[in-house]
Amino acid sequence: MSAGVRRVAFVCLGNICRSPTADVVMAALLERAGVDGVSVESCGTADWHVGGPMDRRTAAVLDDAGYDPSRHRARQFGPSWFDHDLILTMDATNHADVLAMLPADRHDRVRLFRSFDPEVDRTGPIPDVPDPWSGGEAGFLEVLAIVERSCRVLLSELVETA
Repeated sequence: MSAGVRRVAFVCLGNICRSPTADVVMAALLERAGVDGVSVESCGTADWHVGGPMDRRTAAVLDDAGYDPSRHRARQFGPSWFDHDLILTMDATNHADVLAMLPADRHDRVRLFRSFDPEVDRTGPIPDVPDPWSGGEAGFLEVLAIVERSCRVLLSELVETA
């Protein structure tokens, strides 16, 4: 990762499950670690939920784990997000959508979120963060586990390059 990452965006489809989970967890980790000067935000590639809160199941899992999900309001990815230093997409479709919208000279800022997952073999394809929306609580818990371990690695890399 390049030095000087100050603005991180997490991107999924509707900005109500996966990317807000990453946003809330990463913000908490940054605060607990006393890291100043790095901001995190989340958005979706679709506009279905703009202005609304995260999915209630996502909020419940975050709240049960000790995070505060209350500040989230869904937003949509667009030109105002192009200046983020690091844009982390939750799946291959989000990744392709973001690359299609971004100017070519900014493509190097986009990575799949699970490229930070310590349980992923980086010699092969990077897997998606599974979308829990159409499933039960187990899917939301799985997303939280993926996000927590990936954000811990991201945090260490942000601190190293600061």
